Order: sequence, then structure tokens, then C-alpha cells
Amino acid sequence: MLEPSRTYKRGLKQAVDWKLVICYLLLIFIGWINIYASVHYENQASIFDWGIRSGKQFIWILTSLGLAAIILFLVNPRLWEVIATPSYLFVLGLLVLVIFVSKDTKGSHSWFELGPIKFQPAEISKITTSLLLAATMSKPHYKLSKAKDFLSIAAIIGIPMLVIIAESETGSALVYAGFIFMLYREGLSGWLLLIAGMCILLFITTLTISPYGSLTILLTAISLCIAYENDRIKQWLLREAPLMLALALLPRLWTALCEMIIPGSSIIGQVDPSVREAIIGHSKLAFILGFKPMWLLILLIGIRIPMMMIKAWREKSTFTWASIGALFLGIALIVSTDFLFNNVLQDHQRSRIEVLLGMKEDLAGAGYNVNQSKIAIGSGGLMGKGFLHGTQTTYGFVPEQSTDFIFCTVGEEWGFVGCFVVIALYVFLIWRIVSDAEKSRESFTRIYGYCVASCIFTHLFINIGMTIGLMPVIGIPLPLLSYGGSSLWAFTVMIFIFIALDREENKYF
Repeated sequence: MLEPSRTYKRGLKQAVDWKLVICYLLLIFIGWINIYASVHYENQASIFDWGIRSGKQFIWILTSLGLAAIILFLVNPRLWEVIATPSYLFVLGLLVLVIFVSKDTKGSHSWFELGPIKFQPAEISKITTSLLLAATMSKPHYKLSKAKDFLSIAAIIGIPMLVIIAESETGSALVYAGFIFMLYREGLSGWLLLIAGMCILLFITTLTISPYGSLTILLTAISLCIAYENDRIKQWLLREAPLMLALALLPRLWTALCEMIIPGSSIIGQVDPSVREAIIGHSKLAFILGFKPMWLLILLIGIRIPMMMIKAWREKSTFTWASIGALFLGIALIVSTDFLFNNVLQDHQRSRIEVLLGMKEDLAGAGYNVNQSKIAIGSGGLMGKGFLHGTQTTYGFVPEQSTDFIFCTVGEEWGFVGCFVVIALYVFLIWRIVSDAEKSRESFTRIYGYCVASCIFTHLFINIGMTIGLMPVIGIPLPLLSYGGSSLWAFTVMIFIFIALDREENKYF
């Protein structure tokens, strides 16, 4: 950690990033009043009533402010690096233990119940994982490009992520994918980010279009990446691009050709039986109508792979070998997509993805929450209906409106302007954390800051995306706004650990 100078340079006012603190306070206040709006009825008690969620949230806010003060003024910031490993192992033990001792809550085993208090260790694990990542990656001679160091980081992120998935908390586990932004800042290759994005694209394309379309996209991406790496983009545009375009259009062109030969041949039930017998008796015509464009694509891939291997061996090109590996990985994902979707995902997860991707419409079932949320946000207009005047909110049309769908309360009662202000505050919060992290002289503070920013951004992106129908409903809170003590405590501790680390550096020149 940073060795303090002998000369004290800055006081409390100058050392603490008060703009970050004020942004935090504004967000929890906005969350509090919107929680009240989401549970308010005409004869409801005051916002401070402990019998409703706004009153309980007020208690969580007070305790969170107490935690923030303790972290900022009483705890030595150097302690966080020292306890990174034991705290990670302790929370990992809680993650495993909760699977066996917790009650089933909406299909999930992730909550400890201590009387009236419910505690979710998955929320705290984001803090301990961030601390251990920062402690590990800030060690001397650590390099993310080394296989051993990379695998250690993958294990730190992957182990709690897998345990949380075992708890049936897919949403909380998905947040761990956000650490990839921190890894990219610390030297992770951008190609790995591209691979992750391609995996998502191939999965969606295979489900919504066809495996043929996915294979065409994969082959196009691989050839384009090789051309980019070898600085041959112009040659690719002249030679490869037309071929890839032809492959993409081949299924439609082939269907049109078959329709020209025999109308209705693309739908076998519409072909007259006598005509069908004539086709079968004519071997050449039967071959033409029975030909599948996928055969040509498989043949092309079968020719391309050996050619790539020969080129990689002759030129000793590591990138070409990696491209071949990526091609095989993509093919394996495309082939296994149906199995993963139908046998690995749970029924409610499949339904939500199908509704999101437009594969089916279920406004009374899996799509009900999102549909009602979009109605609430859209009805708010520019300025909103006013505090406590939202009909969708007041009459409880949107389930979980004080937790996962708190943003639709903002949209209905405060309108576009209110949504803009909330998102702007989050953008400022993330930008301020990243800005302070970049100014840090200590790699531990910088890496931890990026972990905090990544977690907040991932929560923000998924939660708001899910309320407006751009992401599947996976049950993830909006940081600092959603009701819940575990989430508020976790984000408070996470943010103020960073503020304390930043303050420690700013005390001295």
C-alpha cells in the first residue's frame, strides 16, 4: 500500500471525494421515495411507517450510512488488502452453506433467515471477489498475459459464480461477467471480448434464425478477423465479402429457384401427389429440389479448416491457430445450442428468453411483468404523472415494483425527465469512480475501483434493460434504488471502501 508522506497536506474536506458521496446520497433518497410510491395506497401510513417497505428501507438507509461512516473514518484502509483472501474464503463458505440450510424462495436457495432479517451472501461476495482480484493483480510481477496468472483470476471469478448458479441465482451470477471490463483495463486482449460477444450472438442467431445463419456469421467473423490482423481488409472486401454475402443469401435464392421450377415445392404439402411422384422419378430434378444449402456451407468449412492449418503451420502464426480454435468453439456452441436451451435452462428462464427474442408472445405469463413495466414507463410521458399519482404503480399492476422493477415507478411518476436524471446520476457515479481510479498511484485502489464500476454498470445495464424489454427478466436489483437491505449494504460497503482507499491516497502528496 501507499507509504504516507511525513507532511500532512490535505484535510478531510479536500481528501474525500464529496461529489461521489453526494451522488450516492441522492440515489438512495430517490430510491427511498420511489419505494414508498410503489407500496403507497390512498389510506396508507406515512413514508416512515415500519410496517411497510419504505419504513423498513429507511432503517436500512440509516444502518448503511452508519456502515459508510465506520468504513470511511474508523477502519484503516490498508486492512482491506490484508483481509482480501480470508474474507473471500469465508463468504465462499457462506455461499455453499446457504444452499443446504436455506428455504426455497421462488426456486432459489440463496437467503439466510435470521428472524425478521434476510441476508443474501451473493451480494457480499461481489465485494470480497473485488478485493481479492485487486490484491492478486496488484502483486509485483503479476501479468494477465501469463497463463498461470490468468487462470488464477479466472478461478477467483468463476468459483463463486458457479456456486451462485447452483443456488439458482442466475441474475446474481451474471454480474460476475461484468468483471471483464476491469480485466480489459488491466490488459485483457480485446479479442477475448469479441469472442464473448460472438458467443452471445451465435446463441441468439441459432435460436431465432437457423444454425445455417449462425455458421455463416461465424465464418464471416473469423475470415474478417484474420484479414484485420494481417492488414488485408481491402483484399477481404474484394474476395471474401462477396462470397460471404452469397452464402448468406443462398437459402432464399435456392427457395426462389425451387419455386420457379415447381410452385409450392418449398412446402411439400402444397405439391400435387402426381407432381411429387414425377419429381421422385426424375433423379436430377429430385436432387435439385432436395439439395440443402447447409451441405455447401459444411463443404466450404471442411475445405477452409485444412487450408488454415497449413497456412498457420507454414507461417507459424499463433493468431491463425487461435482463429481455428475459435472456429471449432463456435461450431460446438451452434451444435449444442438446442441442448443447452432445452435441457440446461429452467422452464421460466426459457419462457423469458423466448418472450424477449420474440419467439413467442405471453402477455399473461412470462411476458406479463415486462409488458406492464413498459406500459408504466410509457404512460409517464415527458414529465410523469406526479409523485403518488401513477396508476400502474398505485394499483400494483407491476409485480416486484419496489425491488427489481423500481425503475418503472420512476418512469411513470417522473417521466422521461426523471429517468434521464436517474441514469445521469448513475453515469456520473461510474465516471467518478473510474476517474478517481485512474488518478490512483496504487494498483490495488485502481483495480478495486474498476471492479466497483463494473459491478454497478452491469447491474444498471441488466436491470433497466429488463424493465424496458431489452433483457430477460432475471431478478437483479437496481443499485441503491431497489428495496432490500442486503443489496443496499453491499453497494454501500463496496462504494465506501473505494472512497476510503481514494481518501488515503489524497491525504498525502
